This record gives sequence, structure tokens and C-alpha cells, in this order.
Amino acid sequence: MRLLLTGRQVDAREALALGLVDAVVDRERLLDTAIEHALGMRGLYRRPGRPLVPPRTASPFNRRGLMHLLLARNPLGRQLFFARVHRQTVDKTRGNYPAPERILEVVRKGLEQGRAVGFAAESRAFGELVVSPQSRQLVRIFFATRELAKESGVDDPQAQPREVGTVGVLGAGLMGAGIAYLCAARAGTPVIVRERDQKSLDDGIGRFRALVDARVNRGRLTREKAAGIVARVTGALDFEALQSAGLVIEAVFEDLDLKRELLAQVESVGRDELIFASNTSSIPIARIAEGSQRPGNVIGMHYFSPADRMPLLEVVVTQQTAPAVTATCVAYGRRQGKTVIVVRDGPGFYTSRILAPYLNEAAWLLTEGLTIEAIDRALVGFGFPVGPLTLLDDVGIDVGYKVSRVLGEAFGERMQPPAGLQRLIEEGSLGRKTGRGFYLHERAAHRRVNESVYALVGTTPMKTPEEIPIAERCVLQMVNEAARCLETGIVRSARDGDLGAVFGLGFPPFLGGPLRYADSVGAAWLLGRLEHFAVLHGERYRPAESLRELAAQGRSFYADSTRRPGE
Repeated sequence: MRLLLTGRQVDAREALALGLVDAVVDRERLLDTAIEHALGMRGLYRRPGRPLVPPRTASPFNRRGLMHLLLARNPLGRQLFFARVHRQTVDKTRGNYPAPERILEVVRKGLEQGRAVGFAAESRAFGELVVSPQSRQLVRIFFATRELAKESGVDDPQAQPREVGTVGVLGAGLMGAGIAYLCAARAGTPVIVRERDQKSLDDGIGRFRALVDARVNRGRLTREKAAGIVARVTGALDFEALQSAGLVIEAVFEDLDLKRELLAQVESVGRDELIFASNTSSIPIARIAEGSQRPGNVIGMHYFSPADRMPLLEVVVTQQTAPAVTATCVAYGRRQGKTVIVVRDGPGFYTSRILAPYLNEAAWLLTEGLTIEAIDRALVGFGFPVGPLTLLDDVGIDVGYKVSRVLGEAFGERMQPPAGLQRLIEEGSLGRKTGRGFYLHERAAHRRVNESVYALVGTTPMKTPEEIPIAERCVLQMVNEAARCLETGIVRSARDGDLGAVFGLGFPPFLGGPLRYADSVGAAWLLGRLEHFAVLHGERYRPAESLRELAAQGRSFYADSTRRPGE
């Protein structure tokens, strides 16, 4: 049931333990062993001589047989089992994915009414699910990622990616260590990690090695491969060590002056073709490149935390970034195993820009008296992997507030966060990293609501928030801003905008992304809801002009779009 309900893949060792395969042998002996097994089979396991593996028979005296007797053969046990698994499944899917519940239904029919009935139920369920709205959106995402992987990220067919040998990483915090792991383990390139002092460097190399060790402990890496990955990474305190690098990725904290200083230092020792990529999440790349000797080599490579696990890479290009530089960073990001979208430079780029109003709206709802649990529960129920306030705790409330202030300076009132967040920061409630934010993070796997937050933001929590459309208000903010980014050319296409939101921000995949979602509910409906909330809450709900145009003309983002990528 675990494999059926999750689609989890297993390696040969686990498959043997589960009884899914008959034997595991060396590659050189595979064919001979299979022939020997086939010729000797009488039934599933009986054959002359000793079987290849001990038969996994069910007996009343072993765990397998006892579970079979209590569950599969016992109507009461079966009922309790399916009730429990159904409850656990709904807790995870929130009813947004119909397939797991249909799987439970099919398996139960097969057990209770026989194989023929089970196979007929499976056929019927598959036929209905494969044409469901959820299936349609997931298939679209699959083909969109395949299509994206064939593109260079630039319109000029003459722009070819350069070969990236050694990579430099500036900063060895959590993000820097994750990027170093991607370069060494996934892309297979030598990495030079540069830090400001020996302690910071030692700590950063320790973080990198912890990432490698974690995969060894989970059986994802052999010790031999792990040793090879660790050997590719060296540390340095000076910039001269970066002379051999073809790409330097900056991963320090969000400080414009510091990033400019690092760029100048790297350019002073690097080759003319050296690419400088900033991992900033909000500062425009063009501002970092001001005063650069070679602005065409400056680009953004925005990774998402944790960098070694999150699938998206946002490559940010300025008007001066050379096409070959863009193509190189896109190709190298794919070597790291990333889904790569190319976006135009600007405050917040794409993902941070559409995430900020979504998080801001959650904070505004908090100031209106909604509870922390109610806000997070509503968005998880909508389909996000975590609620917005949980996400702010994980990112850092101070980081989120700083990004919102940057965007507020650029876009005015509609991007302003509520003042209550500043009071949380002043009080030291910054999220998980300080042990308290919207939640108290007392142990690694346990948290509870920080009740003091309500007084800090100046509100009294309501007991009955059902009449407030929590999820709708937050999601409309993200969809509206995604429409603005498309209409101004921040993203190259609706496809890229949707993939960025799904793989970078956890927008529900079964809805296809914010722009697919807009098409499914209709521009006219979206426009009406945004105008309704604009009357109640003001400027931050002002609809994007593209939504007005689509609603007036009865068009959609995908079906009738004539905008070419980059326009």
C-alpha cells in the first residue's frame, strides 16, 4: 500500500526484501541466472535444488502470515486497516488528488470480491482518472518540463554554452554549501569555496560534508562515490584561488554593497570570460553590475532553499547579459539536475515577486484577527505543501520582511507588508533560526503556535473565521502578480511562469500553475473577485491590465496568446 499510494521507487535491495523480485545478482550473471531460474521453475518458487532466495511464504507463525490473517482474511481487521489508511491518505492529499482514494477502493474490491472484480474496478478507475482535470494539468506540467529542457534560454541560435570547468562559490552558509554540493555531486565539477575567515570556511566545509554524509547514511551514495565528491571541493580565503574558475556563484547575504565589492574582487583576478552569478533573491542584477568591468558576464542564478533539494533554478538576465553567458548558466543548471527558467531582471525577479504579495496577504489576514493555524490550514487545504506563515518561519521573517520592503520601494502600496512584522523582528522572533516566530520551534519535529504573536501585531484572534475566504485572498495575490510579470515580459511565457511557481514555490501541481489556474476559472471571474476585494482592501488588489484585456476579449493566457517568448 505504501508503494501504491506514493509511487515511491525502490532499489534492488529493497525490492528483494519486499518480495518484488526473485533474486539480485551481479550484472554479468544476470542472463545465466534468469535462464537457470526459468528452466527450473515449477510454480513460482519450486525448482530442483535450492531456490535462489528463500520463499516468502505466509505462515501463522511469522509476521507476514499473521498480518495476512488479521487484515486480508479478517473482515473486521480489513475494515479497520482501510479506515486508518484512508484517514492518513486524506490527511496528506487533502482530497486534492483523487488517485490515492481510488487505489484504496480498487484494492479493497479485489480483496473482498475477487481478482476479476478488482481488475475491472482498476480498469474503470484508471479510465476515469486519466481524463480528470488533475491528470490533465499534471500531464501538461510533464510535457512543459520536457519542452523547456530542450531550450537554451536565449532566442539567438548562434549563442552556444561554454564548457564550465572549475566553479567558485562565495560564501559557505547553508545556501553556499548546498550550491557547492550541486556543483560537485550533480554536475561533477571541481569547486573552490571562498570564505572571509578560517572558522567560517571550516563551518561551511562541515555543512557540505554533512550533506554528503546524509546521503551515504540513507543509502543514496556509496562511500567511494562520496569520497570522490568530497575530494572535488577545496576551501580558500583569498580571491587568487578563483583564477582557474569559469563560473563564480555568489551566495552571501542580501547586501548590495557587499555583492558589488565581491564582484570587483572577482573581476580583478578572473579571466575576461569569467561569469559572475549572484544568488540574490530580490536585489536587481543590474544594480549589482553597476561599475562592473564586464557587465555582459554578470547574471543571476537564484537557487531555492535548501538548494540541494529544491528543483528550480531561476536564471536572471539583464539587458547587458551576453546570450552566451545565459546559455552557459542554463546548461550548467541542468547539469545540476535543475528545472531552469530564464527571467528578466527586476525587483524580486519572478518567483520572489509573486511570492511576496501571497505572504503579505497572509500577514494582513493575521492582523484582521485570523488565527495562525487557520491561515496555514486553509492554504495547505488548497494544495500548497506548507502554509504561508510556516514558510515565513522557515525562510526567516526578517528575510521575508526585507524582500517585501525592497518590492514596496519598487511597486508602492500594493507590495507593502503590515507593520506588525517589524514588531516581530524587533522582539527577536525571526522564525525557525531563532526558535520562535509564528510558531515555537522547541524540537526538530515539533512546533506549536506562538501565542505572543497576536499581541505583537495588535490583534485578538477570532474563533470563527469561516466567513473569510483565506485561501482565495492569498492565491489571488499570487495569480494577479504572475499576470503582471507575464504582461511586462519578466517571464518569457505563461509556461515558464507556471513551472517557476510549481517547482520553486510549491503552487499546487494539480492546478497547473497560477496562469493555468487563471485560465481554468476564467479571466472574467478573476477580474470580478479582484475588483470585489479591491473595494474592501484597496490598492493591493488592483487587477493586472492583462486580466482586464483577457476578460474583455474572452481570451485566456494559453489558448489565444500571441506574445512570443521574450516580448
